[in-house]
Amino acid sequence: MVSPYVRRRRLAAELIQLREEHGYSTVRLASAVRMPRQRISQLQNGHVRPADDEIARILDVLRVGERRREQIMSIARDARERGWWEKFRDEMGPQQALYADLEAGARSIAEYHLTLLPGLLQIPEFTEVRARANRGIRPEAFDPTRALEARAVRQRILDRADGPSYEVIIDELAIRRPAAPPGVTRAQLLHLARMGRERRKVTIRVLPLPAALPGYVVPKSAFFTYRFPDPKDPTVVAVDTDGEDLVLTTPAQTGHHVDLYQRLQQAALDPTSSLDLLAAAAEDLSDHAGSR
Repeated sequence: MVSPYVRRRRLAAELIQLREEHGYSTVRLASAVRMPRQRISQLQNGHVRPADDEIARILDVLRVGERRREQIMSIARDARERGWWEKFRDEMGPQQALYADLEAGARSIAEYHLTLLPGLLQIPEFTEVRARANRGIRPEAFDPTRALEARAVRQRILDRADGPSYEVIIDELAIRRPAAPPGVTRAQLLHLARMGRERRKVTIRVLPLPAALPGYVVPKSAFFTYRFPDPKDPTVVAVDTDGEDLVLTTPAQTGHHVDLYQRLQQAALDPTSSLDLLAAAAEDLSDHAGSR
């Protein structure tokens, strides 16, 4: 599987590099291939799905050799793919569709969660509460039931034999602040502890509230890092916001968050202690759950 979003970004970088190698401006290239300048800009920004004929025309004008041509045409074909999430984008929410795209081709995923528990490890009852509680800025067609179904499909990536390694650092704030009724939260915390013990490719760490990060850096938001099998594909960082999430793809943009994640790892509990904390937090909710 591939991430069409990431392959569009890779194609964009390849086209810019080729254009610059041959001394073409965007305007000159558009004129040479007889395409609107806006279309060339969109391809270079990774904002549109490419067509084979337009990429072939660009490669013809730039006199690209056969081997490199085949590589770029292959990237373009991947960039044009439509994943299962495209059909239900509005119903499941564009934010979740974006993450499904990034997860599809990832070799490794590393996440930091500040106020909520990780979606790829949520139980259906917890997901349903969150889908109905935080509608945020969503399309009118958003359907909590469809969002719940989409989350279940996304979670299957962790079951695949060729699926990504998955590490998540959960801020203790996300564990202690109620985001669902006590019984649901307790079941969710126990599920996290179980997944951390049973899944070989899943690593869970907890960042205790009193923990100080090296340099006294304080994370401002949740963020998610995706790395891919092809080393030339960009490392992607998605930063959680109240509106449309911020997606970063250049080393200059992602470097801060890669460094921040390393600091979070240093300050977080080891996996065994983290799972013990999750189980203890679940037990703290036993009385509340029993009184429902």
